[in-house]
Amino acid sequence: AKSAGFAIATIPAFYLLFTVAAMLVSYPAGTIADRIGRKPLIFLSFAAWAGVLLLFVFFRHSIPAMIAAFALYGVHKGILDTVQKTFTAELAPKEFVASILGGFQMVIGLCSLPSSLLAGVLWDAGGIVIPFALSIILTLIASFLLFFVREERGKHA
Repeated sequence: AKSAGFAIATIPAFYLLFTVAAMLVSYPAGTIADRIGRKPLIFLSFAAWAGVLLLFVFFRHSIPAMIAAFALYGVHKGILDTVQKTFTAELAPKEFVASILGGFQMVIGLCSLPSSLLAGVLWDAGGIVIPFALSIILTLIASFLLFFVREERGKHA
């Protein structure tokens, strides 16, 4: 925030916007995913994330762009947290749902520290563009791989 010319005091306001956006989107995202399926909403979440990254890379000195970025970040998180866990549970065999969800959250937790460290190293080595470009590439790969996941597999009543 400081390097982009914002007062440090704006950071809590940006994260408040993020949290409110995630809260407002979570329930409707679940409802829509129940109607049209999980994958379209996950793709929408990935698109919102790509929008966040592009705003941070190209418009990080603009308060309106940062407001939009944090709102989009909330949209991304509200959709992803809601729909991704449901999708994971639905793909799991009925007798292993809790174990699969636990393993899923464990993998996310285990990946958080090294990915944050890597992002910091890349940022220090090459500036903001490098870690954000890597994130866009990984988001594109995840989007591509999502095409190969069959939603009906593992569904249980």
